[in-house]
Amino acid sequence: MTPQLVGGLVLALGSSAALNWSYLVQHGAAAEMPPLTVRHPVRSLRSLFSNLTWVIGFTTGIAGWVLYVAALALAPLSLVQATSAGGIGLLALLVQRRSGERLPRRDWVAVGIAVTGLVLLGISLAGGSTVGATPSWLQIGGWMLISVIVAALAAGPAARLLAGGAGLGVAAGVLYAAGDVGTKAAVHGNVWLLLIPALLACHGLAFVALQLGFQRGGALATAGVASLLTNALPIAAGVVIFHEALPGGLLGVVRGLAFACVVAGAALLARQEGEAVPLPHPVSVAGAAPHGSAG
Repeated sequence: MTPQLVGGLVLALGSSAALNWSYLVQHGAAAEMPPLTVRHPVRSLRSLFSNLTWVIGFTTGIAGWVLYVAALALAPLSLVQATSAGGIGLLALLVQRRSGERLPRRDWVAVGIAVTGLVLLGISLAGGSTVGATPSWLQIGGWMLISVIVAALAAGPAARLLAGGAGLGVAAGVLYAAGDVGTKAAVHGNVWLLLIPALLACHGLAFVALQLGFQRGGALATAGVASLLTNALPIAAGVVIFHEALPGGLLGVVRGLAFACVVAGAALLARQEGEAVPLPHPVSVAGAAPHGSAG
């Protein structure tokens, strides 16, 4: 590996640590707040930004995002995202330490599968990587549009099929991933800077979905799922849109398996266990109010 690639992956690990710690802190703070609602955004934002603990977590998350952008400037999108996916293991440890209780075995199995994906990624790096090529506007626009549609379905109709808060976690992860894909294109500069409003909109909607999810589910079902999807989907985009070639032979299979492990880990964390407690209302990222909030 080149020094540039090593630097990018180190930055990605630092970004992952900052973001996952940030998620845990924000989850704990948001869960104790009055119900947040997108029908009254000013009131909800005031609740968030007047809470010092939440602000510390949010600021740390911004720092993690800055490290992520720096990593993208040095390394291919697929490798940065797959490296960042290992942060789910740290999140699980932090959740267990905060609660003082052992996590369910199913959650540890899900986390173990995701971390296994990171190990497999490290093995696949022996095959090298390519920087990739500049995508087309149609590819980027199509990816981001489909992401918004999937996020709306996850936060709305599909929410009842998943664990509490997981639908919003899925929506946040898909939208953050779309924003990351746009960010990778925007770092090319020039006309690609026109993507900045769209990628900021994706990040903004993801932020809303994640904060609402924090009040409906555990940290792993919300932030954990969001983190895994945020990292897994751009891995696919790196190959499909940015033409970042997989290594040949067995190492290519290993890297593909690494991606599959991350997706499987997210699916296990989002799956309902036993009989689900029905949500009073599926929450749409576009504007439906959370349960229990009249305004």
